[in-house]
Amino acid sequence: MLDANLRTQLKSYLEKVTQPIEIVASIDDGDKSREMLELLHDIAGLSDRIAVIERRDDTERKPSFSINRPGGEISLRFAGIPMGHEFTSLVLALLQVGGHPSKASADLLDQVRNLDGDYRFETFFSLSCQNCPDVVQALNLMSVLNPKIQHVAIDGALFQEEVAERQIMAVPTIFLNGQPFGQGRMELAEIVGKIDSGAAKREAAKLNAKAPFDVLIVGGGPAGAAAAIYAARKGIRTGVATERFGGQVLDTLAIENFISVKETEGPKLAAALEEHVKAYDVDIMNLQRAEKLVGGGDLIEVQMAGGATLKAKTVILATGARWRDMNVPGEQEYRTKGVTYCPHCDGPLFKGKNVAVIGGGNSGVEAAIDLAGVVAHVTLLEFMGELRADAVLQNKLRSLPNVKIITNAQTTEVNGDGQKVNGLTYKDRTSGEVHKLDLEGVFVQIGLLPNTAWLKGSGVELSKHGEIVVDARGQTSVPGVFAAGDVTTVPYKQIIIAMGEGTKAALTAFDHLIRSPIPMAA
Repeated sequence: MLDANLRTQLKSYLEKVTQPIEIVASIDDGDKSREMLELLHDIAGLSDRIAVIERRDDTERKPSFSINRPGGEISLRFAGIPMGHEFTSLVLALLQVGGHPSKASADLLDQVRNLDGDYRFETFFSLSCQNCPDVVQALNLMSVLNPKIQHVAIDGALFQEEVAERQIMAVPTIFLNGQPFGQGRMELAEIVGKIDSGAAKREAAKLNAKAPFDVLIVGGGPAGAAAAIYAARKGIRTGVATERFGGQVLDTLAIENFISVKETEGPKLAAALEEHVKAYDVDIMNLQRAEKLVGGGDLIEVQMAGGATLKAKTVILATGARWRDMNVPGEQEYRTKGVTYCPHCDGPLFKGKNVAVIGGGNSGVEAAIDLAGVVAHVTLLEFMGELRADAVLQNKLRSLPNVKIITNAQTTEVNGDGQKVNGLTYKDRTSGEVHKLDLEGVFVQIGLLPNTAWLKGSGVELSKHGEIVVDARGQTSVPGVFAAGDVTTVPYKQIIIAMGEGTKAALTAFDHLIRSPIPMAA
């Protein structure tokens, strides 16, 4: 099942295993069980520390397998065949069960070990979801560190009956002790923080105790990462406060226009950005959402949602943008119940179903092309009279037999039965006629909305579209406050442009500091 290159790579990783590993496979006579066994025996053949045990008479999901140490108390299980994006999760689980240490901070690992209570986690994922591995890997690690924590990662595409019964229409979806716990990408610290009620207060106290920064960057996407690197290289005290390092790049699958890199994936680029920033003396404060900016004094304050306040001589705003909502009845009611914004993550959950894609730009057309290979039928609705995507994408879309394109279509309502989506209503902008489509999923791809709501009342000038108004040097209307990336009025929201703008903002902030009467930190 593993090709020669993958075998070679995996064998080198498994050399780091220091303790024996026991993989117990729960199987039946189905093809998927045979496929899973082939994978597990391939893995066991690469290390004399790994043994595979087959069981047919237990009550576990089939096919599935647990990873433990002989006689150990680790409760870690994969239900399905963790290839695709989840192969890395499988490799990490083997290493960690086999005694190889995690790279997470010592404080966070101790926090996991000290959690008290009984925690039974279930994570539903899809193999094409780039957001799922973070959740799966975090919960797997927790189950390795603490015997009171159990985790099973479930391939939703393989266990469709359970997905339907539990009404799961977006991944990753996490259950704790049978109850909904969370959806979407979550990092280890965020999961632990939701369980450990005192974590937020302790973290706020740590942030409040930090000395003022020379430059504080709010946002950890491409613009924020570039700003951090250039600021740190100037030798000034640099901090990055971000909800999640990588920003929207983490939700981008294929990247083929990043100059000098023929193609890559968003999560890989985000990891490379973080690694580069960490090579410098930068204080990265993850899982921090800014709520208020207060300027006007010698120091600028950024108040965080967790109760902390960070201070700095200059601030660079790089909070990026998020997917734009349609703002029609039913959209919020059925969010994650058929309304979704990530075709790569959630597409496999709609296998064999009829879906709609809203938006005829590059993102919408790419989503429709990807979904056409999974679902029964795709209807793409575009508000304008023609699609706006690149010609090569339009040609590919029009070649697909199970896709219908409707232009001049204004979506007016998402319909549902109270539990999930069952249709969509749109108006023909030319004739005024109202039409209804019967479908089970709506994928919204209509552009971006800048993350600036928290800046209202701060004095930072915003455009009519909510973007931060900047000059050619990245300066805003507030002295000492600069901005970069998709959150600004700079046209063309591209990764490479955001990086250039982040660099420019950092250099402008440094120029501001050396001309300021306030001394910089040593």
